[in-house]
Amino acid sequence: MTDHVDRVLEQWGRERPDLDVSPMGVIGRLTRLSRLIDAELRQTFGAHGLDHPSFDVLATLRRSGPPHRLTPAELMRSSMITSGAVTQRLDRLEARGLVRRTPSETDGRGVHVALTDEGRALIDQALPDHVDTENRLLAALTSTRRDALAAELRTLLESLGDTTD
Repeated sequence: MTDHVDRVLEQWGRERPDLDVSPMGVIGRLTRLSRLIDAELRQTFGAHGLDHPSFDVLATLRRSGPPHRLTPAELMRSSMITSGAVTQRLDRLEARGLVRRTPSETDGRGVHVALTDEGRALIDQALPDHVDTENRLLAALTSTRRDALAAELRTLLESLGDTTD
Protein backbone atom coordinates (compact mmCIF):
# COMPACT_ATOMS: atom_id res chain seq x y z
CA MET A 1 0.00 0.00 0.00
CA THR A 2 1.29 3.48 -0.84
CA ASP A 3 0.22 6.96 0.16
CA HIS A 4 0.50 10.39 -1.43
CA VAL A 5 3.94 10.97 0.07
CA ASP A 6 5.24 7.72 -1.44
CA ARG A 7 4.26 9.06 -4.88
CA VAL A 8 6.02 12.38 -4.18
CA LEU A 9 9.19 10.58 -3.08
CA GLU A 10 9.11 8.34 -6.14
CA GLN A 11 8.73 11.36 -8.42
CA TRP A 12 11.62 13.22 -6.79
CA GLY A 13 13.72 10.05 -6.93
CA ARG A 14 13.15 9.92 -10.66
CA GLU A 15 13.61 13.66 -11.30
CA ARG A 16 16.43 14.36 -8.81
CA PRO A 17 18.21 11.09 -8.02
CA ASP A 18 21.16 13.16 -6.77
CA LEU A 19 19.15 14.36 -3.72
CA ASP A 20 18.27 12.38 -0.61
CA VAL A 21 14.63 13.41 -0.26
CA SER A 22 13.89 10.93 2.53
CA PRO A 23 13.20 13.75 5.05
CA MET A 24 10.15 14.56 2.92
CA GLY A 25 8.75 11.18 3.93
CA VAL A 26 8.59 12.25 7.56
CA ILE A 27 7.83 15.95 7.19
CA GLY A 28 5.29 15.40 4.41
CA ARG A 29 3.41 12.82 6.45
CA LEU A 30 3.49 14.98 9.59
CA THR A 31 2.12 17.90 7.57
CA ARG A 32 -0.65 15.83 6.03
CA LEU A 33 -1.52 14.29 9.42
CA SER A 34 -1.62 17.73 11.00
CA ARG A 35 -4.17 18.92 8.44
CA LEU A 36 -6.35 15.83 8.83
CA ILE A 37 -6.18 15.94 12.63
CA ASP A 38 -6.90 19.68 12.76
CA ALA A 39 -10.02 19.22 10.61
CA GLU A 40 -11.35 16.48 12.92
CA LEU A 41 -10.58 18.47 16.07
CA ARG A 42 -12.29 21.57 14.63
CA GLN A 43 -15.46 19.53 14.23
CA THR A 44 -15.29 18.23 17.79
CA PHE A 45 -14.59 21.66 19.27
CA GLY A 46 -17.24 23.26 17.06
CA ALA A 47 -19.87 20.87 18.39
CA HIS A 48 -19.29 22.55 21.77
CA GLY A 49 -19.17 26.12 20.43
CA LEU A 50 -15.38 26.26 20.77
CA ASP A 51 -12.33 26.55 18.59
CA HIS A 52 -8.94 25.02 19.31
CA PRO A 53 -7.42 28.01 21.20
CA SER A 54 -10.56 28.45 23.33
CA PHE A 55 -10.61 24.76 24.17
CA ASP A 56 -6.93 24.97 25.07
CA VAL A 57 -7.45 27.90 27.46
CA LEU A 58 -10.37 26.19 29.21
CA ALA A 59 -8.55 22.85 29.36
CA THR A 60 -5.39 24.48 30.73
CA LEU A 61 -7.34 26.19 33.50
CA ARG A 62 -9.24 22.99 34.27
CA ARG A 63 -6.12 20.81 34.51
CA SER A 64 -4.33 23.38 36.66
CA GLY A 65 -6.39 22.14 39.62
CA PRO A 66 -8.34 24.15 42.16
CA PRO A 67 -8.91 27.06 42.17
CA HIS A 68 -8.53 26.71 38.35
CA ARG A 69 -6.86 30.12 38.20
CA LEU A 70 -3.67 31.28 36.46
CA THR A 71 -2.05 34.53 35.41
CA PRO A 72 -2.10 35.22 31.67
CA ALA A 73 1.66 34.48 31.58
CA GLU A 74 1.17 31.14 33.34
CA LEU A 75 -1.70 30.36 31.00
CA MET A 76 0.45 31.06 27.95
CA ARG A 77 3.33 28.91 29.24
CA SER A 78 1.01 26.02 30.10
CA SER A 79 -1.13 26.07 26.97
CA MET A 80 -0.56 25.69 23.26
CA ILE A 81 -1.65 29.18 22.25
CA THR A 82 0.62 32.08 21.37
CA SER A 83 1.07 35.20 23.48
CA GLY A 84 -0.62 37.34 20.84
CA ALA A 85 -3.76 35.25 21.00
CA VAL A 86 -4.11 35.17 24.80
CA THR A 87 -5.71 38.59 25.34
CA GLN A 88 -8.09 38.23 22.40
CA ARG A 89 -9.06 34.73 23.45
CA LEU A 90 -9.61 35.77 27.07
CA ASP A 91 -11.79 38.69 25.95
CA ARG A 92 -14.02 36.29 24.00
CA LEU A 93 -14.18 33.68 26.74
CA GLU A 94 -14.93 36.30 29.38
CA ALA A 95 -17.71 37.79 27.23
CA ARG A 96 -19.26 34.31 27.10
CA GLY A 97 -19.01 33.94 30.88
CA LEU A 98 -16.56 31.03 30.67
CA VAL A 99 -13.63 32.75 32.42
CA ARG A 100 -13.31 35.67 34.81
CA ARG A 101 -10.37 38.06 35.16
CA THR A 102 -9.71 39.50 38.60
CA PRO A 103 -6.98 41.82 39.87
CA SER A 104 -4.05 40.18 41.60
CA GLU A 105 -4.00 40.54 45.36
CA THR A 106 -0.19 40.88 45.35
CA ASP A 107 0.55 42.79 42.14
CA GLY A 108 -1.49 45.91 41.44
CA ARG A 109 -0.93 45.58 37.68
CA GLY A 110 -1.44 41.82 37.45
CA VAL A 111 -4.58 39.81 36.87
CA HIS A 112 -5.66 36.25 37.36
CA VAL A 113 -7.83 34.28 34.97
CA ALA A 114 -10.23 31.83 36.56
CA LEU A 115 -12.57 29.25 35.15
CA THR A 116 -16.21 30.05 35.91
CA ASP A 117 -18.74 27.36 36.79
CA GLU A 118 -20.07 27.65 33.22
CA GLY A 119 -16.55 27.30 31.81
CA ARG A 120 -15.86 24.25 33.94
CA ALA A 121 -19.13 22.63 32.88
CA LEU A 122 -18.34 23.25 29.21
CA ILE A 123 -14.80 21.87 29.34
CA ASP A 124 -15.98 18.87 31.37
CA GLN A 125 -18.54 18.19 28.62
CA ALA A 126 -16.13 18.79 25.70
CA LEU A 127 -13.13 16.88 27.05
CA PRO A 128 -14.54 13.34 26.73
CA ASP A 129 -15.55 14.07 23.12
CA HIS A 130 -12.04 15.41 22.44
CA VAL A 131 -10.43 12.28 23.87
CA ASP A 132 -12.84 10.09 21.88
CA THR A 133 -11.85 11.94 18.70
CA GLU A 134 -8.16 11.48 19.45
CA ASN A 135 -8.69 7.77 20.15
CA ARG A 136 -10.56 7.40 16.87
CA LEU A 137 -7.76 9.18 15.00
CA LEU A 138 -5.16 6.86 16.52
CA ALA A 139 -7.20 3.66 16.19
CA ALA A 140 -4.83 2.21 13.58
CA LEU A 141 -2.03 2.10 16.17
CA THR A 142 -1.71 -0.35 19.04
CA SER A 143 -0.94 1.14 22.45
CA THR A 144 2.67 -0.04 22.05
CA ARG A 145 2.98 1.73 18.71
CA ARG A 146 1.33 4.87 20.14
CA ASP A 147 3.85 4.92 22.97
CA ALA A 148 6.75 4.42 20.57
CA LEU A 149 5.50 7.16 18.25
CA ALA A 150 4.99 9.54 21.18
CA ALA A 151 8.55 8.85 22.36
CA GLU A 152 10.01 9.49 18.91
CA LEU A 153 8.03 12.70 18.51
CA ARG A 154 9.16 13.85 21.98
CA THR A 155 12.78 13.24 20.96
CA LEU A 156 12.30 15.30 17.81
CA LEU A 157 10.54 18.13 19.67
CA GLU A 158 13.26 18.25 22.33
CA SER A 159 15.96 18.33 19.63
CA LEU A 160 14.25 21.41 18.20
CA GLY A 161 14.18 23.15 21.59
CA ASP A 162 10.57 22.50 22.54
CA THR A 163 11.11 21.74 26.22
CA THR A 164 9.62 22.92 29.49
CA ASP A 165 12.98 23.97 30.91
